[in-house]
Order: sequence, then structure tokens, then C-alpha cells
Amino acid sequence: FAAARGAPRPVVMAGFAVLLLAALANAWLGGYHAGVEWQFWQGPTDCAGSVVDLGSAGTLLQRLDSVKVIRCDEVQWRFLGLSLAGYSVLISLAMAVIAVWGIVSARRAA
Repeated sequence: FAAARGAPRPVVMAGFAVLLLAALANAWLGGYHAGVEWQFWQGPTDCAGSVVDLGSAGTLLQRLDSVKVIRCDEVQWRFLGLSLAGYSVLISLAMAVIAVWGIVSARRAA
């Protein structure tokens, strides 16, 4: 959008660079999580559920029993054999390719 509005080339290049770094970082994180799900390597030892208000001390044990912890090494949902972590990797890599394409195109136009 910035390029279409006539933004200076360094601003456009910086935007593509930020997009590239963010996409690659997210692809790495998604790949790590997918590897944990596929048991390629061990993940964190304490995958925990959300922190909730546990109320008074008298009902603490009852409330702890009601908290559902979702394990990070078990796939919660798959589509076409890939978990959401796998799709995160694919989408992030596609965004990285788009960012590289934008950088190359901006340099050629210079």
C-alpha cells in the first residue's frame, strides 16, 4: 500500500524487510511447534492451560480439577494431515517469499 501511495523506496524496502524477518521468525516457531507435535524433539516440559481466578482457598482443589490443560505435544486439530502449526509454517514461508519478491522487484525498479 505504501508503494502505491508513492512512499519513498527506503520505507518500502524497510517494510518488506520487517515482513521478511517476522515471517521467518513465525515459520521457525511454527516449525518448532510442529516438530514437538510430531515427536521429532521434546517441547517444553510444562505446557499449561490458561491462568484462571482460582477463588477462595476452600474451593481451590475443586477449581484445580476443573481446569483443562491442553498439551502442546498433542495435535488438537488436523486438516489434510497438517496441524495448525504446520499451516502456520506454510503461510509464513509464503509471506516470506512475497517479501523477497517485493524486495527484488523494488530493487529492479530502482
